[in-house]
Amino acid sequence: MGLYHPSREDLELAAVLHALSDPQRLRIVQALAEDSEPRRCGTFGLDITKSTLTHHFRILREAGIIEQRCEGTAKLNSLRREDLEERFPGLLDAVLQSAAVPA
Repeated sequence: MGLYHPSREDLELAAVLHALSDPQRLRIVQALAEDSEPRRCGTFGLDITKSTLTHHFRILREAGIIEQRCEGTAKLNSLRREDLEERFPGLLDAVLQSAAVPA
């Protein structure tokens, strides 16, 4: 069975905002925004268990923020920037910019 990815038209603002509200998930999205190459799940340097990391990736994928594709036993992650920008213009950049501002 393939991984579920919502279509661009099915992206929901509430799901996207919920996914981006978690600090760990936001760190994943920030890292993906800085790197145009897809990244393996274990390369984000988060100090959390593998099952928690898998949970965070699932939330991001099901909200439509990231795309995951399998390559062997690894999952490669990339940001769905074009889909997000088309559906919610400026949202991702606004969230990333506000998250980068020190509190």
